[in-house]
Amino acid sequence: MPKGTPADYTRTIRRHQLKEMVPLADSTIFEMERRGEFPRRYALSPRTVVWNLAEVEAWLADRRARPIFRAQHVDVRDRRTRPVKD
Repeated sequence: MPKGTPADYTRTIRRHQLKEMVPLADSTIFEMERRGEFPRRYALSPRTVVWNLAEVEAWLADRRARPIFRAQHVDVRDRRTRPVKD
């Protein structure tokens, strides 16, 4: 069987390598995957999941290119229950 070139292989990363690249909680990554906002993991075995490195790097590049808008400041005096008094 002929050996393939390195370009024929898909580089994958495991959870600890992903956590070094993307400092998000596991639950946040899972929810983003579920919503389609993060590359999907796939199983190599019943106990091992991996992510495609190229997809994760593309996701990071896309996130760097887009500005992050801050949430609007909420005026706590407008709350309906337990409003803050001046």
